[in-house]
Amino acid sequence: MIDFINFWNMHAPIFSILIPAFTAFILIILGNPGYGALETDRRQPWRRAISLISVLMGLATAISYFFIAHTGQITVYQLGEWSAPFGIVLVLDQLSAFMLLLTYVLAVPVLWFASKEWDTRGRYFHAMFHFLLMGICGAFLTGDLFNLFVFFEVLLMASYVLLLHTQGKARFQLGIHYVTINLLASAIFLIGLGMIYGSVGSLNMADVSRLLPTLEPDQHKLAIAGGMLLFVVFGIKAAILPVGLWLPKTYAVATTPVAAIFTIMTKVGIYAILRVNGTVFDDVLAQNILKHWLLIIGLVTSLYGVIGAIGADRLRRFVGFMVLSSIGTIIIAISMFNTQAWAAALYYLVHSTLIAAAFYLLCGWITSQRGSFKDHLKVAPRMKQGKTVAMVYFIIAMMMAGLPPFSGFLGKVFILQATHDQSYQAWMIAIILIVSLLSIIALTRVGFVLFWRSTAPEENEKEPAFIAYQKLPDHAPARNDLTIYALLTGLIIYVICAPSIYSYSLSTAAQIQDHALYTNSILSKDRFGQVISVQPYDPSYVPETKYGGETIDPYAHYIPDVISDDTLEGEHISEYKKRQIEQEQQDQDIVPNESELKPMEP
Repeated sequence: MIDFINFWNMHAPIFSILIPAFTAFILIILGNPGYGALETDRRQPWRRAISLISVLMGLATAISYFFIAHTGQITVYQLGEWSAPFGIVLVLDQLSAFMLLLTYVLAVPVLWFASKEWDTRGRYFHAMFHFLLMGICGAFLTGDLFNLFVFFEVLLMASYVLLLHTQGKARFQLGIHYVTINLLASAIFLIGLGMIYGSVGSLNMADVSRLLPTLEPDQHKLAIAGGMLLFVVFGIKAAILPVGLWLPKTYAVATTPVAAIFTIMTKVGIYAILRVNGTVFDDVLAQNILKHWLLIIGLVTSLYGVIGAIGADRLRRFVGFMVLSSIGTIIIAISMFNTQAWAAALYYLVHSTLIAAAFYLLCGWITSQRGSFKDHLKVAPRMKQGKTVAMVYFIIAMMMAGLPPFSGFLGKVFILQATHDQSYQAWMIAIILIVSLLSIIALTRVGFVLFWRSTAPEENEKEPAFIAYQKLPDHAPARNDLTIYALLTGLIIYVICAPSIYSYSLSTAAQIQDHALYTNSILSKDRFGQVISVQPYDPSYVPETKYGGETIDPYAHYIPDVISDDTLEGEHISEYKKRQIEQEQQDQDIVPNESELKPMEP
């Protein structure tokens, strides 16, 4: 057991990526019949079982990661056993563990709900669901900017397919819109990475953060410009204004379980802003730019979202605008750039994700009972489960509006408390309170239309309206109500455990801002205590390999510090290279440089 625990701790970060990846591959190999035949396919129970077991394993993994990170330890996993910045690393710290746990807390009930009937309405639902989880988990764990781009593309490719799940003209039209926006974002992402790599010479997050203040003025400005391009990309992913107008309509056409799981995707963008723009680009210039723009963007996004919700004509679009408003509130907290504000942002982030998912699930329940009226905010005959649905809506509305004693209220209180030393404190408090008031008005309007003004159903048996009403279900879609209850129960537990959770959020925020801890945990040092990095960056430098001839490598003395002992003793290091390493290591006083190295006999 001790050996297993040591093995698990050593390889911990990689399992959150491998579990959904292998699950998706297995589900694809299992095959899918043609459209419309999934419900009777004998392999469908196997798909559901494999998929549900996988997300439960993912949840167990996320819980174990949470406890590993809770100690304050940063776990670094070196892919290929090459240390950063030369190799790609996965980093498990309190923030990534926090986000992974949130992902699976949402994924488990949503997938359980979808596995009843929604997964039979389109092919490869389960496989794409796990590819989405793979991309999300990878984005939370990677310590490399380029790998962040790769995992973004993985989750986006899966989201393209999931958005079109069950087909339909509206989904196809807005799917094209969604794909086009994200392809543009991907192009901007690559341009930004090129600017950063061209000026810094590295894409490892810790290495870029360490080297950025040491750059020459022109290189520094180029790197900052690259960071600002990444901020635009993350803004698109997080759906902040002015690049987040796509969200309400896009999420409105997604199927119920897809819209629910998509609520975590905007938080990937927020995570990236925290991790990259808040931690990597943390020098004075970068922070001044971000603090100035983030506050304005957050205030405008929050206000625009709630105003859009007041004017929404469909329930799903209404929820999308409320999601936009909550994102703006989180951005306001992040813009303060202090530990207390970031802890409040993390606490509120969990609340906004889970309540938005519950609201999208409620949209599916309401739509199923309104017949041809669907989710249009028009007066319609009252629903057969009108009282139950109204009560659930009332609870969700109170949570989303941030009324006491629920977690949304506590989250906003934490944010307001963090404004005490801010220059624009009055603006922050005013906008947050105004948005809360307008949210109550918007939610009251929707409840008034859906429940208070609903009419009596047709009683004349000869009227078509009577027949249509009788055909409507008298109960919620399978597992729909139970999934909502599970999420609401989780949010109630969340507010009960608020002191412990907020304490963890404070610890997480402090760790995010401890740049020295992050850098020392990821980057290796040589025998002289100097960080092994790519600087001074020499684009003409090509290291010798086993098959590259016998040339002098001025950086050979770094090799034992950046690869494992087993790799060093393996067959891929030539004998010439080994002797050169040994010769350089004999000099304990002066670090060798290229002019001091002498050619060696083979």
